[in-house]
Amino acid sequence: MPSYKTLLVAGFAILAIAFPLLPQSIMTTDQARTLGLVLVTLSLWATGVVPPYLASLLFFVIALILKLAPPDVVFSGFHSAAMWLIFAGLVIAAAIKSSGLSHKIGGALLGRFSENYTLLISGIFAIAIVLSFVMPSSLGRFFLLWPIAAALSDSLGFDKASKGRSGIAIAVVFACHMPGFALLPSNVPNLILAGAAQTIYGIDLTYARYMALHFPIIGLLKSAIVVALIVRIFPDTPRPEKAVAAAASGALGWRQWYVVVVLVLTLALWMTDTLHGINPAWIGIFASVALLWPGIGPIGPAEFDKSINFSVLLFMAGFLALGAVVNVTGLGVVIAHALERILPLQPGHDFLNFVSLSVIAFIVGVISILPGVPAVLTPMAGELAELTGLSVMAVLMSQVIGFSTILFPYQSAPLMVGMQVTGQSVGKMMRVLAPLTVITALILLPLDFLWWKLLGMF
Repeated sequence: MPSYKTLLVAGFAILAIAFPLLPQSIMTTDQARTLGLVLVTLSLWATGVVPPYLASLLFFVIALILKLAPPDVVFSGFHSAAMWLIFAGLVIAAAIKSSGLSHKIGGALLGRFSENYTLLISGIFAIAIVLSFVMPSSLGRFFLLWPIAAALSDSLGFDKASKGRSGIAIAVVFACHMPGFALLPSNVPNLILAGAAQTIYGIDLTYARYMALHFPIIGLLKSAIVVALIVRIFPDTPRPEKAVAAAASGALGWRQWYVVVVLVLTLALWMTDTLHGINPAWIGIFASVALLWPGIGPIGPAEFDKSINFSVLLFMAGFLALGAVVNVTGLGVVIAHALERILPLQPGHDFLNFVSLSVIAFIVGVISILPGVPAVLTPMAGELAELTGLSVMAVLMSQVIGFSTILFPYQSAPLMVGMQVTGQSVGKMMRVLAPLTVITALILLPLDFLWWKLLGMF
């Protein structure tokens, strides 16, 4: 008997066939076909009925056969900076592990986190939040922290089937991504929003103003809630291995020092990208060359073939392609306008408007993935401001509430990449994401409104 996941995908496939029969007044044939293909692809990513890379390949071939977008759009993910940043991250993570540096650092941290699991998960979030201030990429932060966290997990006696291992893995994935929504240069959707706001409305989003609006609730409070959820859902007790700690306590070898120097230089260039203007992905490729260099770098040809997960790269190409096809067909705008007509938007009802705008951003993020939210909704901000009586700035900032609320892992490339690299299932991720979404809607959303009101946004 087919599983419920297979039946869900089959249901979306039937809808995909029926969508082109919708009246042209609702959406064009290409938009209807795109909506059907997107829903089938998202259901495949969300359920894991097939591997994520296979779902991406299926998306490529159907989009090309139906001519939903030109080939350069469908394959745009392969030449995007995000793709090469993931490649560089995989190389950096492999270098940290193969050089033994991850075990050295893990051993050094062992004494601090060996007694208290809650402190361990909280420490992961604290380190990731600090890195968010200086490192512009969620994926870069993840690939830097994961090999160290994995080594620490081994040292604490958490095998791959343990709840502790899952808790640490999910903590690293979430900590390297979610707090970054509250800091302007730390996540891709933030940067798209800032660029579109400046281009379309001449509004410059300043670092301090953005942080003041979002960091207390979305950054700190939400992180504390995620820590509490992880500790409750994946409870475990550390069982430190003293032999591992003793082995990790020696001096660094020359190859480990080489990796440290490359990492320090890479971080320095990432932190100063606003000064020199070099894309973080190109910096990452330069670091990869240094780490792969024969005789010096810790990664040889055999290690490269074993460590570089090309299925992750194929998934990422599909993820980026989906957003690009949704944008080029105008499907995202159609969905946003439909929500605009359904939801109660009217001047004088600030809280209701705030909630409605956040819901619009959230739903668009479910369909068109997170980077698609500012691309779709920012051009509509002036129109939404007239409908609600709110300032354009308030309408723009409401997007952040929506695209920082993630219900499904497939909405976010860093979550999906992290899920695959750490070996966690969709079900485990959803055990945290689902209650977090409910808590965000019932508690954090009203708190955000009160905080913004205190700051004079309403």
